[in-house]
Amino acid sequence: MVLMAFICTSLIAFTQTDTKAKKLLEEVSAKYDAYQTIQSDFSFSVQQAQGGSHVDKGRLFLNKPKNQFRIALSGQDIINDGKSTWSILKEDKEVQVSDADNNTESIGPNNLFTFYKKGFIYKSTKDEMLGKDLLNVIELTPTDTKTNYAKITLRINKNKHIHDVAVVDKSGTRYIYTINTLYVNHQIPRATFTFHTADYPNYEIVDLR
Repeated sequence: MVLMAFICTSLIAFTQTDTKAKKLLEEVSAKYDAYQTIQSDFSFSVQQAQGGSHVDKGRLFLNKPKNQFRIALSGQDIINDGKSTWSILKEDKEVQVSDADNNTESIGPNNLFTFYKKGFIYKSTKDEMLGKDLLNVIELTPTDTKTNYAKITLRINKNKHIHDVAVVDKSGTRYIYTINTLYVNHQIPRATFTFHTADYPNYEIVDLR
């Protein structure tokens, strides 16, 4: 299951007091704000508090100026052209069409690079080694107690890129997004963000707009 969202923000709203964390997040933000397009291979895992688990991997295409994205997973594709979102459920052979929602606060592969910009208190914690690489670690706590997130952990590599995001919700379920590859400012074909009915023959189209 994918937590869908896309946050498009133009201002950094840091209100916290951890100066080390603040400086690091500002450096990370400066990196991602300079990118017009992003392509990434990522892995996604869910570890439920009751013991169940799910692992998946996928690919993300992001066109920031037009608020467009595409997420390809093993069982689902999600296409957003900036106005509408197509959720393609492969097992059910169904396509659900809805209005694009660019202002939600959910966290998913499509907004991994920007979600932390507002609504969180954050602090630096002990750095961690991953093989020979040193990762800076920042813990974020939502300022809105009504959100379903209890804690979020960002690990940031030496290039000031996000290595992974770990989200723990209030039920104790843990979601982990790991960025395996990152390609930035490459030209992405316009058709990437366009839904083509011919690509999904015999699928039922459910228009929820």
